[in-house]
Amino acid sequence: MEKIEHTTVATNGINMHIASIGTGPVILFLHGFPELWYSWRHQLLSLSSHGYRCIAPDLRGFGDTDAPPSAASYTSFHIVGDLVGLLDHLGIDQVFLVGHDWGAVMAWNFCMFRPDRVKALVNLSVPYLRRNPAMKPVDSLRALLGDDYYFCRFQEPGEAEKDFACVDTPILMKKLFSAFGPELVFIPKEVGFRGLKTPDTLLSWLSEEDVNYYANKFNQKGFTGGLNYYRAFDLNWELTAPWNGLQIKVPVKFIVGDLDIVYHMPGTKEYIHSSAFKKDVPDLQDVVVMEGVAHFINQEKPEEINTHIYDFIKKF
Repeated sequence: MEKIEHTTVATNGINMHIASIGTGPVILFLHGFPELWYSWRHQLLSLSSHGYRCIAPDLRGFGDTDAPPSAASYTSFHIVGDLVGLLDHLGIDQVFLVGHDWGAVMAWNFCMFRPDRVKALVNLSVPYLRRNPAMKPVDSLRALLGDDYYFCRFQEPGEAEKDFACVDTPILMKKLFSAFGPELVFIPKEVGFRGLKTPDTLLSWLSEEDVNYYANKFNQKGFTGGLNYYRAFDLNWELTAPWNGLQIKVPVKFIVGDLDIVYHMPGTKEYIHSSAFKKDVPDLQDVVVMEGVAHFINQEKPEEINTHIYDFIKKF
């Protein structure tokens, strides 16, 4: 880990922290919530040893990157703008893109807006989200799953932050990392996120050192930046109307765990295994469903994910 270099780059009006290692063709890794560049530690070390330059930023709002307070500053245009600015600053023309969770959402958007900058995409956990022009996505979630669904609970500014503050951050990280299995997560207001079960033992793929790294960074930064991705979701829907029906035109490999909360969202499994996914992503070359794996797939099964990424991108 000490071989990983840490630098700060000015891009799109913010200062962005990046972790990088290796030389060669560039792989850009985009993390999700509640994560950091650190979520890709295994991939950085493995894929750099195969002759790639691996770059993992703390995305806007996370870790050592700036966190504007307003949710309106977290649209996919801001996030993709940050990343294009980062690549321009580093003099990088094209990258292999790897995303997970919100990073996967932003990777799909990156491929919509700037396919010229992407050689190929490996996306984890979150499939392409086809835009429904008739209904805002948070309204759709509310109609389908109710106000207690965690995504809906995250919408009200300050509410989840106040709730999170009732729990020691290391314990909160353990709760969050263990919560996103096959069962959908519902948070009654009177119970709150503090009511999430704390695992009896530490997850096999997380050490106390890992938990403390995350906890220390979130203690410094707070959770608002990360939560703003949820709060900008409807705004993204409004702003991406001109791209309605657009196909993703880069080569793609998609990987999900069969115990991932996203895989068990109503309609998601059916979409992933249907011709509709291939219609939206014509160059979808591989769909992998990993057995016995939940949401934080690149940390849970790092060696398998490293192999999946390498086997795909080495073809290009």
